[in-house]
Amino acid sequence: MSIFALIDGNNFYVSCERVFNPGLEGRPVVVLSNNDGCAVARSAEVKALGIKMAAPWFQLRDLARQHGIVALSSNYSLYADMSNRMMGVLRQFSPHQEVYSIDECFLGLEGFHRDLDAYGQEIRQQVKQWTGIPVCVGIGSSKTLAKFANHVAKKRPEWNGVCDLGAMPEARLNELMAGIEAGEIWGVGRRLREQLAAMRIHTVLDLKQADTALIRKRFSVVLERTVMELRGISCLELEQIAPSKQQILCSRSFGNPVLHLAGLQEAVTSYATRAAEKLRRQASLAGALHVFISTSPFREKDPQYSQGVTIPLPEASSNTLRLVAFALWGLKQLYRPGYRYAKAGVMLMDLVPEASRQHTLFVDEAAQQESVRLMQAMDAINRRMGKDTVFLAGAGTRKGWKMKQGNKSPCYTTRWDELAQVSC
Repeated sequence: MSIFALIDGNNFYVSCERVFNPGLEGRPVVVLSNNDGCAVARSAEVKALGIKMAAPWFQLRDLARQHGIVALSSNYSLYADMSNRMMGVLRQFSPHQEVYSIDECFLGLEGFHRDLDAYGQEIRQQVKQWTGIPVCVGIGSSKTLAKFANHVAKKRPEWNGVCDLGAMPEARLNELMAGIEAGEIWGVGRRLREQLAAMRIHTVLDLKQADTALIRKRFSVVLERTVMELRGISCLELEQIAPSKQQILCSRSFGNPVLHLAGLQEAVTSYATRAAEKLRRQASLAGALHVFISTSPFREKDPQYSQGVTIPLPEASSNTLRLVAFALWGLKQLYRPGYRYAKAGVMLMDLVPEASRQHTLFVDEAAQQESVRLMQAMDAINRRMGKDTVFLAGAGTRKGWKMKQGNKSPCYTTRWDELAQVSC
């Protein structure tokens, strides 16, 4: 019988900030999205005030002053590094791990002959001690049940952060499911929840007991599998090797409107550079790229313009210089003067494994090897010394288009010049 554990970092972005700034403990904290737009992470104290996820920050300013809410800009470098540390700790608790998101992972516990509730508490204690991140653990005989158990562990304090559904009598499990809305189940979104409600399926128990043939006919085999998983029949295996992405997108809204081509060129150079780094990280090549620019639809009085172009590459590549050159060529075809541009982006497409590179008749092997070595050196320097230690001059240094991060904490773990300082 399969046994899965789902470990989830509590209020992950906020927790990462609190590791290096203990003064935030017990205080209401929100982490804001790009350009400090809306809340993407909320501490328990903020949730208690009724502030919803994705609430616009400009609507919360009065409430923030009233309750002393601390608003922080997103610090993605810090969060990614803390995620890697947390996943490294969790890897020691099972030979079978699937990293599901930046703050979640599944562990396979099949064949573990021990008290799994106690094991879950051991996991929580070690992650907290080694990284400072509080986590909750849900355990079940399917991935969907493990996610459900994690929800219970997180929302109900009496479980002390760990819920093992396998140790629960069927009657008690059904009682628990009857008290939770079907919309809380993994993969059941708002629209699907409304459609299920029209069929008088309101709770998790209702969904578990639904007719699978009818669910498949009305919806899909995916939801049918969810019903089977709620019954303890495992339909989803662990993906221990993350599949390579089929597309890589790097796009940002600008901190200030960009009016001239030069500013757009800097932004597109920066985005293409970042996308190329991700491409090499998964050992892939891009056969095409798409570049786009747009004005802000929220500035209704401004003239509106949004356009993109897809460019097939003569040879699949992961070379930053080559990808940037094609992206800038595409940008020149798109650019129109007289607009206040609010966003740009670069998407790498038609990705293939580097090992299956197809050469043309006219390929210069020596030049290609030199290109590979150059990219390897560039990546190695930036990994060791920090992001953008080496970058293309075309990305600029002033970056007036860069997104707003008015209250970003230091990159405590990834930049030498931003290490935490302790006064004795």
